[in-house]
Amino acid sequence: MADNEYGTIIRNGLWHNNPALVQILGLCPLLAVSSTVINALGLGIATTLTLVLTNLTVSLIRNQVTSEIRIPVFVMLIAAIVTAIELAMNAYFHELYLILGIFIPLIVTNCNILARAEAFASKNAPLPSTLDGLFMGIGFTAVLVALGAMREVLGKGTLFSQAQLMFGDGAKWMTVTVFGDYHGFLLAVLPPGAFIGLGLLIAFKNVIDARRKALPAPTSARYAAHTHA
Repeated sequence: MADNEYGTIIRNGLWHNNPALVQILGLCPLLAVSSTVINALGLGIATTLTLVLTNLTVSLIRNQVTSEIRIPVFVMLIAAIVTAIELAMNAYFHELYLILGIFIPLIVTNCNILARAEAFASKNAPLPSTLDGLFMGIGFTAVLVALGAMREVLGKGTLFSQAQLMFGDGAKWMTVTVFGDYHGFLLAVLPPGAFIGLGLLIAFKNVIDARRKALPAPTSARYAAHTHA
């Protein structure tokens, strides 16, 4: 696979085909646990790891699984990977695991994971499939963290509260108080606030895309188009 194709995979995962902003997949955890940056980061990392391992495994077995049974096989693989991640989080990040609760095992039902396994990993080699899973996961995590930051600042007046849940007791210094003596904005930490925040992020992306399309084409691109005509 050419370098420009790897670049396309990266750009699709981070921006052009972002699971949260474009495909609008995985909204349940996106809206439910993004009340703080740490919660969002924990679920985002777990989802990214699931995407990477699922895409890699599906790609490796793609020629051994017939089309009639591929979906059940993919679902079983996802369930096994998520179970392993859940057990690891329970062992090493127990308090964070308790906060995220049911949304860790619910990664199995995340439409984006099965969609990438079916649409990309089952048709491509292991390296591009792994790259696709990694950057789809990073793109999803970035939206989770951005939404979590918005909601935490508005809802609690802090950033990175309870950082010790992920990084240990030595990370308590990471908590930043943005607004002192702040009583919070309740809407921001409730589900309607999550919908509003996600809508603002999608609108922000659409504005950037519209402005980029409105920019004049580079001189080399205009010259190539004129020559071709």
